[in-house]
Amino acid sequence: MTEPLLPKLSFSWPDGPPAEEVLTREWIVANGLGGYASGTVALVNTRRYHGLFVPTLPGHGRTVLLARLIEEISLGGESLRLDGEERANGELHCPGLCRLRAFALDGLLPEWEYELGGVRLVRRHFMVHGENTAFIAYRNLGERRLRLRLRPFVTFRFHDRPMPPPDGYPRVVIRGDQLEIHPRNDVPTLRLKVYSRCPSPFVALAERSPLLLYRTERARGLDHHEEQNSPGYFECELEGGDSSILGFTADAWEQLEVDPLEQFELERARERKLLGHAPERARSGTPARLVLAADQFVIEPFVRPQDEAWARATGRDARSVIAGYPWFTDWGRDTMISLEGLTLATGRPRSAAAILRTFQHYVREGLLPNVFPEGGREGLYHTADATMWLFHAVDRYLEATGDEELLQDLWPTLVEIVDRHVQGARFGIGVDPSDGLLRQGADGYQLTWMDAKVDGWVVTPRRGKAVEINALWFNAARLMADWAERLGREPGRFRAIAEKAYASFNRRFWNPETKCLFDVVDEDDPAVRPNQIFAISLRHPVLRRELWEPVIQTVEQELLTPVGLRTLSPSHPDYRPYYDGDLRARDAAYHQGTVWPWLLGHFVDAETKTRGEASVAHRCLEGLEAHLSAACVGQVGEIFDATEPYRARGCFAQAWSVAEMLRAWGKTVERRGSSVERHSSSGRPAPFAVKNRRGAAVPSRALDQPPSRAMGPQAPDPHAPSPSAPEVLLPGPAAHRATPRDPAPPRGTPALPTPASVRRPRFSRPDEARRAAPLARGATDTAGRSASGHSPSPREATPPWR
Repeated sequence: MTEPLLPKLSFSWPDGPPAEEVLTREWIVANGLGGYASGTVALVNTRRYHGLFVPTLPGHGRTVLLARLIEEISLGGESLRLDGEERANGELHCPGLCRLRAFALDGLLPEWEYELGGVRLVRRHFMVHGENTAFIAYRNLGERRLRLRLRPFVTFRFHDRPMPPPDGYPRVVIRGDQLEIHPRNDVPTLRLKVYSRCPSPFVALAERSPLLLYRTERARGLDHHEEQNSPGYFECELEGGDSSILGFTADAWEQLEVDPLEQFELERARERKLLGHAPERARSGTPARLVLAADQFVIEPFVRPQDEAWARATGRDARSVIAGYPWFTDWGRDTMISLEGLTLATGRPRSAAAILRTFQHYVREGLLPNVFPEGGREGLYHTADATMWLFHAVDRYLEATGDEELLQDLWPTLVEIVDRHVQGARFGIGVDPSDGLLRQGADGYQLTWMDAKVDGWVVTPRRGKAVEINALWFNAARLMADWAERLGREPGRFRAIAEKAYASFNRRFWNPETKCLFDVVDEDDPAVRPNQIFAISLRHPVLRRELWEPVIQTVEQELLTPVGLRTLSPSHPDYRPYYDGDLRARDAAYHQGTVWPWLLGHFVDAETKTRGEASVAHRCLEGLEAHLSAACVGQVGEIFDATEPYRARGCFAQAWSVAEMLRAWGKTVERRGSSVERHSSSGRPAPFAVKNRRGAAVPSRALDQPPSRAMGPQAPDPHAPSPSAPEVLLPGPAAHRATPRDPAPPRGTPALPTPASVRRPRFSRPDEARRAAPLARGATDTAGRSASGHSPSPREATPPWR
C-alpha cells in the first residue's frame, strides 16, 4: 500500500503579511497528554494561554513554562527579530513580519519561512508524542553564515489563572549548552538544550520584559497584562545548510539525550500511520486534515494517578478526550459525542474501546462525570445528559467493531445506570413514574449541554423534561433491549421503559403552533432550539415519522447557518447575535443564538433519515472547510457568532466540532474533485496547486479493525527521505464586512468565506435577512417550502417497532 502523503496548508506573502492577518491566525501542536504549544502566526502572544511549552503537570494541570522566545538572527551586520510582542502602552513590536515569506501547517507541524539578505531561514516547532518534551528547529537554507540568539522567557504559571507579577529571577544551573531553570519547589525543573554544530553557550544576562498586553484576553474582559523574566540567552552560528535546534523538557535530561531530527521523523511517521489507519477515502483532502486534527484531542490521562494505576492493574489502555484547546479539560459529554468521529471515523477502534473503559471506571451512582477539573483527581458529576450519551457511544462502537467482549464488560454498569435513573439519581435526575420521561433540575446547577453559568446565574436552566435528554433516554432504553437480546438476557423491562417514554414524548413534546417540538415540558418552553433534532438523529428516533419533515424545516429556516446551527431562533426575545464582551455578556449569548458547528453532524443524520440525502447540511460543511484556514490553522473552533460574518469565537480547537465535521463529511460527500478558487487579501486569485479528493461515506466494515491490533508508530529509517504532499497555497482572505452591532475587525482579520452553493436560510427579521444577503447569490431559495402542518393524534402513539 502506498504511504499516504501528509496534507499541507500553506500561506505565502512575497512582500510580508498584513500584521492583523497573522495576529488573528493561530496554530497549535499537542503531545497526547493534554499539553500543548500555541501562538499566533506572527509569533506574538495574544492570549494568556499562548506559550511555546504548556505541558500538563500532575496536581496542577496545564502550566505555561516557556512563554516565548526572543528570536534574533544576524547576517552581515544586519539583525532581525523574528518574534514580536504587544505592549501595555499600545505599541505593537513585530519587526520580523516584513521578512516573513510563508507559513505552513505540514501535517500537524507548523513551519515559518523568513528571508534576510537573500538567505532563507525555516523555523519548525514540534512536541514529542507522549512526553513533556518539545523542540524548535531553525535551518539555514542559504549559503551564508547566520548568527542566532535565543532568549527564553519563563513564567511557571497555570494557563487559566490570573497572571501575578513575576516572583523574581529563578535559580539557574548552566552546563555549557545545557540550562536548568528551578523556579519553585512545587513545579518541575525546566531543562533546555541547544543542538548545533557550532558551540552554543548560554550567556547569563537576566532581563525583564516590558508590561505585555494580551489583546484577546482584554476583549474577553479578563486579566490581560503580564511581565516575564528571562535568565539569559543562547547564541550560536548556522552555516549554510545547517540546523540549530532548541530542545526543552519538564522531564528528565534523558528526554533530551536524543537526535532531534530523528524525533521529527518519528513524528512524521506517526502522522502518516494515523492516515494509514483511516478509511481509504479519509486519507487525502479535507478528511485527511480532519483525521490529523482529531488526533490532537485523544490523550493518555496519566496526569491523574488513579488512571495510571487502573491501567497498570488491568492491563488496559487509559484514554480520554480533551474537549477543546486551550482551556477545556476532558468532559464526559464531549467525549461521548466525539468518540465516533475522533476514533471510529479515523480507524482507531482500540482508542475508542480504551475511552469507554476509562470512563466506565469513573461512573458513580449511575452518573458519568461531567468534567475533570484542571489538575484535579476526581470528576464532577453535575450532568443529566453525559451519561445518556454513553449509550450512543457504545452503540456506534459496536456497529463499527462487533466487539461483544466490551459489551459484556460494560453490561453491569449500563444496567446500574438505567436502574439509578428509574429510582432517581442526584441533582433531581430521574424518571417521572407518571409518564416515564426523564426529568432533571437542581437549584444552582446547569445540567444539560446548554450549561452557561456566571456569578451564580444559570443562563439556560432548562429544568424539567428537556427534549434531547428524553430522546437520549428513549434511545438508551431501546439499545438496552437490543443488547439484552444479543447477550441472551431478558429485554422486557427495557422495552417497557421505551414504550412508556415513546408514548408520552409524542403526546407532550409536539407544539402545533410552531410545527416543531417544545424544548422543555412540565413548564413548557416553546423556544425553537436545535435540541429537537436528536429526536430524529439517534439510532432509535423517539419522534413519530410523520413529524420529522416539519421539524427539519423549522430547524432549517430558523437555525441553520453556513457553519452550524444557532442555539436559539432569531425571533426569540432572548436571542443574541454576537458572542462578545465580558464574561457575563458572553455567557448570556453562549446558548442564546451562538452557532455550534458540532450540531451539524446530527442535522446531517436527521436530514438524511427524513429526505434520503443531506445536501443542505453538506453545503454548510463546506463553510467549515473554509474555516480550517481562517482561524486556528487546520482546526475547527468551538462556536461562531449567530449572524454574518459568522466570526469564530470561544476555543480555537474543539473536539466535537472536528469529530462531527469529519463524521458528517464522510456521510454526505461523494468522492469527487474540487477546484475552489481562493483569493488573497490583495484581491488577486490564488490558484490551488492540486485538486483535492474528498472522502465518501465509509461502510462500517471498513472500520472493523480488531481492538487488539496495535496502532503505535513504528520507527522509520531516519535516513529515508520523507515524502511530502503537494502544497495548497492559501493566501489570507479579505477582512470581514462590519455590521452595526459588530465593530469592523482590524485589517486582515480572517473572514469566513461563504460558499455560493449554501442554500439561504429563511429569516424572521428583515434586518437579519439584509445582513445575510450575500448568501443568496447563486443559492437555491427554500422560502417557498411550507411545513406539513400535521398534528399528532392526542392519543398515545403506538411504537413503530411493535
